[in-house]
Amino acid sequence: GEGGFKTRTPELMLSNMIRAGVTTVVGCLGTDGTTRSVENLVAKAKGLKEEGVSAYCYTGSYSLPITTVTGDIRKDIMMIDEIIGLGEIAISDHRSSAPTTSELAKVVSEGRLGGILSGKAGLVNMHIGDGKSMLDPIYRIMEASDIPITQFLPTHVNRNADLFNEGIRYGLRGGYVDLTTSTTPQFIAQGEVPAAMGLKILLEKGVEVSQITMTSDGQGSLPAFDDKGQFAGLRVGTLDSLFQAVKTAVHAHDVAFETAIQAITSSPASILGLTQKGHIKTSKDADLVVLNENDDIASVMARGEWMMLENKLKVRGTFE
Repeated sequence: GEGGFKTRTPELMLSNMIRAGVTTVVGCLGTDGTTRSVENLVAKAKGLKEEGVSAYCYTGSYSLPITTVTGDIRKDIMMIDEIIGLGEIAISDHRSSAPTTSELAKVVSEGRLGGILSGKAGLVNMHIGDGKSMLDPIYRIMEASDIPITQFLPTHVNRNADLFNEGIRYGLRGGYVDLTTSTTPQFIAQGEVPAAMGLKILLEKGVEVSQITMTSDGQGSLPAFDDKGQFAGLRVGTLDSLFQAVKTAVHAHDVAFETAIQAITSSPASILGLTQKGHIKTSKDADLVVLNENDDIASVMARGEWMMLENKLKVRGTFE
């Protein structure tokens, strides 16, 4: 958390996942890559897997040089099952490490090669801040190298109108666009495009739903800063914002349910290379969410086991 040690956000609990209808998570380190480690992140993913859900993570954090488990990005991705890529690397943000184009290109290349050699996505999750450069650092990497646009997953592109418009252009060039569903009234008042509305607009502008993902930023800090860049408070992202954004897209913005749901199921599964996820199909993992007549989550199955049935939790986290 950006307000000192007391604002370190708490770890995710299993019941938070299940009640939100989430059966697969991908975790990452954020601003704090000092007191939080990739080793801790991998251990958390392993723990969640033992509790019955699917969990993956990225190596690294906001800053460069990248913090890893093995000392090598490629080796982390190749040798640690849970690690599927790298990030969340911050650009266009006052909290970033101001990486150069060559520094970024090198780590992205290492992630790509690690992914190719291990059969994983190996992509880089890019935190996009409010800075004026917006997505320019990504464009500069592509201009200076042979790295394709599909090696990047820029997140928070709905944080302001200018960045969102740039995200539309980015999507029309073939890039992936990630919308953050956790928000605050202050963020909306300051110009953030709500994720559900953003999904509607992206689709209307011609960006394919297979290129669009929505992520919750669950358990991440949602810090507010004043006009002088001073910390003004924070909230914590919630996983239940994810399906709520789908419902809002359907009921308030007339997005077809079968389209909206892809942004949190088949699209991220495909982009992240999670071949067992994202589809209800023979041989795939049996991850199912059952809705009631009000389109609220009633039952959740993860890896073939009921975790919640008719609104009653059947499984809880080890310390819950």
